[in-house]
Amino acid sequence: MTDPNERARGLIPWLRNLFRPKRPRPPVRPNLDAETLRVQLEVIRRAFGERVGVASGRGKGDADADYLYRPDHVLVRPEGADQLRRFFDERQDIYRGSGDTVGQPVEGLLVYQLPQRITVGKTDTLDTLAELDRELGEGVAVPDHVLYVVGNVGKACPATEPELPPKSGGPLPALSKNPDAGKGVRVSVVDTGWYPGAATDTDSPWLAHGVDGDVEAVNPNDIHPYAGHGTFVAGVVRCLAPATEIEVEGFLTKGGAIYESEIAQELNEALRDNDEPQLISISAGTHTRRNLPLMGFQALADAYRLKERDDGPLVVAAAGNDGNDIPFYPAAFDWVVSVGALDGDGKKSDFSNYGKWVDVYAHGRDLVNAFPTGSYTYHEPASPGFGTTQSFTGLAQWSGTSFATPVVTGAIAAYMSEHGVSARQARDALVAAAPKQPDPTAGTVTQVGPPFM
Repeated sequence: MTDPNERARGLIPWLRNLFRPKRPRPPVRPNLDAETLRVQLEVIRRAFGERVGVASGRGKGDADADYLYRPDHVLVRPEGADQLRRFFDERQDIYRGSGDTVGQPVEGLLVYQLPQRITVGKTDTLDTLAELDRELGEGVAVPDHVLYVVGNVGKACPATEPELPPKSGGPLPALSKNPDAGKGVRVSVVDTGWYPGAATDTDSPWLAHGVDGDVEAVNPNDIHPYAGHGTFVAGVVRCLAPATEIEVEGFLTKGGAIYESEIAQELNEALRDNDEPQLISISAGTHTRRNLPLMGFQALADAYRLKERDDGPLVVAAAGNDGNDIPFYPAAFDWVVSVGALDGDGKKSDFSNYGKWVDVYAHGRDLVNAFPTGSYTYHEPASPGFGTTQSFTGLAQWSGTSFATPVVTGAIAAYMSEHGVSARQARDALVAAAPKQPDPTAGTVTQVGPPFM
């Protein structure tokens, strides 16, 4: 039998705890990645006028988006459009009409507007795609994805918002000592556009000539999100290859984003130019439905033989900043040079995507280059300066695979001019000579560009 005195002694600690003053619970730290993603998506929605769909396989909506897409529209090949018409014609008890093609961004690619469902009076794009997959086969029709300079787990591509540069001044990577590096090489930077003020700013003399493009309007009293992204990228290319001719294409003007069909059309027009670029640098992309390749870029590759032509444009693209190994397109195409990011010590940046589909890695943490002069208010909750306003005077410090990408583009351009070789030959030579380092998550990391080679 239990001793009553022993039982009473056992109750004493319990009673003390019961009447002890309660300590306030520490505040629950919000999921900053999720909150930042909501802010980023709101920027895109406002720019597109709400015409953006959010796909989340885990059912958490904006907080856990997998990819963004254009509602009511899909992309198909010409033969696929005929299959879609027959599919809808045979189901007029479910669909109102059969839909129709509404555009051809590039040869071999059509934009198809889906019909509404009779029962609900609207189009459910993802449900319709699932039915098409079952009946016609996976990938006959795919979303018109949204490509963006922002990531989709609350980290940007850039991985940070712009910050004030170190007081020591000067760009990082530093300006090449060879002023002829990149001479005769034409580079297309597919991005947010060109900020002309950088050409006359004494802080960025490497952009004083040889750079042009679609002008990005910037309000110096309120610099908008992702402003100057394209100019910063162009500046990084120019520091490694000061003699390159750069055209900054202002494709990503809607909150740093664009429909896949639209970027395919814009690139199609750029590639028709008789003076086509040898290098195309793209610091944007997206994850895709079921990880299928972007149909728009497949059509471009077919139309311009980007896989086969040794003398054709070489695409260099950012691997994205989600910190995972899920393919990120267009970087994940085997005919694209995909670029991950490294810290200054040569280790893979924690934000950088990785995987067998990432070809090379370059310095992408805390780079310094041209940025608009004016006031910028931090709008992402994950930013240390969230809600505050900072004044910039011509330079910024920025991180992301967005900026590792032009390091590789510039290194290729410099090698091309020095050795008189094509872009693909330069890429192969740089990769062969690059240091290889083991990484616990990425496996072997191939380090291209300064300060690693």
